[in-house]
Amino acid sequence: MARSIAILGVPMDLGQGRRGVDMGPSALRYGRLEERLEGLGHDVRDLGDIDVPAAEELGISHQGPGGGMAYLDEIRKACEATVEVLLRLPEEVFPLVLGGDHSIALGSVTGCSRRQRTGVVWVDAHGDFNTPDTSPSGNIHGMPLATLCGIGDSRLIDIAWDGAKVRPEDVVLIGVRDLDGGEKQLMRQAGVTVYTMKEVDHIGLPRIAEETLARLGALPRLHVSFDADVLDPEIAPGVGTPVAGGFTFREAHLLMELFSDSGRVTSLDLVEVNPILDRENRTANLLVDLAESLLGKKIY
Repeated sequence: MARSIAILGVPMDLGQGRRGVDMGPSALRYGRLEERLEGLGHDVRDLGDIDVPAAEELGISHQGPGGGMAYLDEIRKACEATVEVLLRLPEEVFPLVLGGDHSIALGSVTGCSRRQRTGVVWVDAHGDFNTPDTSPSGNIHGMPLATLCGIGDSRLIDIAWDGAKVRPEDVVLIGVRDLDGGEKQLMRQAGVTVYTMKEVDHIGLPRIAEETLARLGALPRLHVSFDADVLDPEIAPGVGTPVAGGFTFREAHLLMELFSDSGRVTSLDLVEVNPILDRENRTANLLVDLAESLLGKKIY
């Protein structure tokens, strides 16, 4: 089914300590994202990028007082700008938001929710469920999911409007294999659903997709937030926080194809591509392939 798709870049690397992920939107576009989605019959419009200052412009260091939290105000501003753009889109448009580090989801999930109850499928090697009190690094890209659930710093929780943007029971994490102790406890207390790589290996992605859609598929909106580091570093080297033992090429495509078959997904993030660490744009090209699978590309 042909869709109207709006691409929006958020070239931000302020949420983490390794430079280069701000070039992720450019790398994904270089992978012919717009052209390839148009080749599936979709009407695609590129809205350009949110204006995000480089760390050098701010004169702040991750190593200085506050660590990554020193960038909170600029991250908040960029996410609020993201929400403003997304809320202006017509209801029927499918937003495709390109990161940047995963802190951009504070804006993308909020804007794509349109103030409606929204299911979130967080496909990631990490939980991103830290708070300033539990985070070993203080980097905000490890906090967005907890923040969206209303747990953490109120200045981030209250982006665009006050309070949590999603309910913990409406969140499913898939592909997790690296959690900090504090966030693990918070996730259990909050009641989010977590499928680690153990579950991926043991019960398989078809069952995980089926259970996820049974839990979230009836909600008004369903957002998939896909972090490149869920993929095994052997096939996706261009990430700043690689963790061995991730999705294979075929597993990643299968998950996207199963979600595509459901017809329930209403928006998508592609985040954490770092071209500086990549080889011949391999990671970005793979994420473009996966976007095609989610948006209807068929083998036969």
